[in-house]
Amino acid sequence: MKFKNVSISAMSYHLPEMKISSEEIEEKLTPIYNKLKLPSGRLELMTGIKERRYWEKGTKPSDLSTEAAANLFKDNNKLKESDIDLLIHSSVCRDFLEPSTASIIHNNLKLKNETIFFDLSNACLGVVSSIIVAANMIEMGTIKHALIVSGENGGPLLFQTIEHLLNDDSITRKNIKKHIASLTIGSAAVAITLSRTDLISSGHKIIGSSSMSDTEANILCQGDGNTNSLMMETDSEKLMEHGITLAKKNWEKTKEELSWGNNDVDFFIGHQVGIAHETLTNEALGLNSKKSFVTYPTLGNTGSAALPITLMQADNKKLIQKNQKIALLGIGSGLNSIMLGVEW
Repeated sequence: MKFKNVSISAMSYHLPEMKISSEEIEEKLTPIYNKLKLPSGRLELMTGIKERRYWEKGTKPSDLSTEAAANLFKDNNKLKESDIDLLIHSSVCRDFLEPSTASIIHNNLKLKNETIFFDLSNACLGVVSSIIVAANMIEMGTIKHALIVSGENGGPLLFQTIEHLLNDDSITRKNIKKHIASLTIGSAAVAITLSRTDLISSGHKIIGSSSMSDTEANILCQGDGNTNSLMMETDSEKLMEHGITLAKKNWEKTKEELSWGNNDVDFFIGHQVGIAHETLTNEALGLNSKKSFVTYPTLGNTGSAALPITLMQADNKKLIQKNQKIALLGIGSGLNSIMLGVEW
């Protein structure tokens, strides 16, 4: 899939102030660590995650997405709220099942009544999937400007997992593994606007994308569906194995679609799962880690916000230069892989 007239026109993010380290999590889990004779320090050693952030209890995803979007409109003069034709709320976390969380954000931002809005849920690929949907609508002339937001609140999952582990007498060294991924979850909010390239003075042009799936692996990571009290079980080893295999196939398809080779990629951003996933994915795709940037050591896995917030922080650090070719390598449980080519 190729795009001719779609650009990222603005980006912004919002982070919680409260942090919890892997060491602090292990201190909370001391009884279970002692019971199972687990060595301290294993959580950071296995994942490469030193700390992650969380919001105040009771914080709503709509508040987070609204704040990220408000920062976007405040910090740039390219667009204003009245320009937005489409709003997509794309995080795993939602206020409730009905109505759409996007409806709350629409009202908070006082967007025009004509603005189309909806939620789009696709695990960690929510933002990337939303970019594809919005880009197609822009390319077809249906809309001119789109706002994509994500407000991930991983605190409830993190702390309820800790509570579950401390109170479940059936936990063993074997079955505790399915809960490790939940201890890596962080929190963050992002906002991105896409615009018709010919309507803005500057932006980052979206060249094209490729998508592939392996839905036989949909059982490897599943949440229970309660938007206020999420619990999740993950077969991390099999998920990583299937995910890397899928990513490798889709990377070949992406390069064909974009007419790129590995040497054409100036910089790339992958999903922020942890050190093992990062290392094995880079090896499988033949990419040089020196041309990348990661945030998982200090933010953990922030779901659908992970890839875009890493891109934004890399840009803030001046790691990406004008006219460079950027590869965004998305993957999410389900399994689904979506990869984007962007010209900076």
